[in-house]
Amino acid sequence: MTDERIYQPMSGWFPLAVCLGGLPLALILFVAGVSFENALLGIMGVVIAPICLIGLFGCMAIAPNQARVLLLFGEYKGSVMQSGFFWVNPFFSKQKISLRIRNFETGSISTPEQKNQSGAVIQMKSRSAGKPSKVNDRDGNPIDISTVVVWRVVNTAEALFEVDDYEDFVAVQSEAALRNLASRHPYDSEDHEVSLRGNTTEVCDQLKVDIQERLDKAGVEVIEARISHLAYSPEIAAAMLQRQQAQAVVAARTKIVEGAVGMVEMALDHLAERKVVELDNNYRAAMVSNLLVVLCSDRHTQPVVNTGSSHH
Repeated sequence: MTDERIYQPMSGWFPLAVCLGGLPLALILFVAGVSFENALLGIMGVVIAPICLIGLFGCMAIAPNQARVLLLFGEYKGSVMQSGFFWVNPFFSKQKISLRIRNFETGSISTPEQKNQSGAVIQMKSRSAGKPSKVNDRDGNPIDISTVVVWRVVNTAEALFEVDDYEDFVAVQSEAALRNLASRHPYDSEDHEVSLRGNTTEVCDQLKVDIQERLDKAGVEVIEARISHLAYSPEIAAAMLQRQQAQAVVAARTKIVEGAVGMVEMALDHLAERKVVELDNNYRAAMVSNLLVVLCSDRHTQPVVNTGSSHH
């Protein structure tokens, strides 16, 4: 693993002034050497000009939240993390890397930058919109799921030297972590266990941890990972909707029955307490049955008034 080293460059304004001033000076010395037939002046002019030209290649401007990784003939010398105008060894190879916060949606396709034979960019790097990934949840149900990952580079040396393409590495590993997480949890659950739909916050926190574990070696920090799309796959969506509706009806009926039993119990207790009427076991059973029918029915009941005697 490559350790990141911070390189402290010198300000670039003085070297820039020296190099720009040295070019006309070299021309003057060369002309003077030719005019006065002074070989020393001519040689000085010839030597100073290429030195000043080479020195200009050491100047670099770094924007905020940008960095430069410096290499000298393949050897890592350090990373410049501060913004400004600087001068370094002109023989350094300066690789640009962004420290800005970036985000992407899983399932998107990245198109690499394309150049022609002369090195000119003919097509910029682009990324398509995210497409939900089809995976199976813990119960084997096919679901469509995608997530938005917010990340940034925190170790420039690891990002450039530990993986081949750190941006592609982030995309592939995030997709793999999402699929692994989806297979560990059910889409929905009523047993108070963690589910993808019912425990979104806990699932997203776990997803962030899973992705970070995979990206530590690439010098990347995951700031946030949030599920952006979650649904049953089209082939089972209709059946699962009917199942959810049935479960909702059963849950609602259960609550209604629990409430109705409590109300019947309360009514019988009040009648017995206040001695409104004395009921034997048969009439108590009939009353309980009638009250449950009235309270549990999903339609309005039609009352029937008995005007005759209650005893035969």
